[in-house]
Amino acid sequence: MNPQSGTGINSKESLTGTFPKEGKLTKSVEKVTAQVPSLGFMGIALGSMAVSAGLAMFTKRKDLANFIGLWVPSLLVIGLYNKLVKVEGSERAEHLH
Repeated sequence: MNPQSGTGINSKESLTGTFPKEGKLTKSVEKVTAQVPSLGFMGIALGSMAVSAGLAMFTKRKDLANFIGLWVPSLLVIGLYNKLVKVEGSERAEHLH
C-alpha cells in the first residue's frame, strides 16, 4: 500500500501492477519540445498578453484580442508540462524496475 496516496497501488502503477508506457507520438512530441527552453513558453505567453492588451486598447478588434488572450493559459500549461518532462521524464517509471 502506498502510504502517501492512501491507495493500494503506486500512483504511477496501473491496476495490473505494470507501469503505463508512452506512445510513439508522445515520445516524438516530447523529443521536439524538450529542445525548446521552458522560458520560451513563458516568453510566448507574455507576448500573447502584450499583443492582446495592445489590440484591446488601440484597435476595435476586441474579439481578436480576447482570442489571443485565451492562448496564455494554454501556453503556460504546455511550458509546465515541458518542464516536468525535462525534470522527471515520462519514461522514468520504466527505469525504476
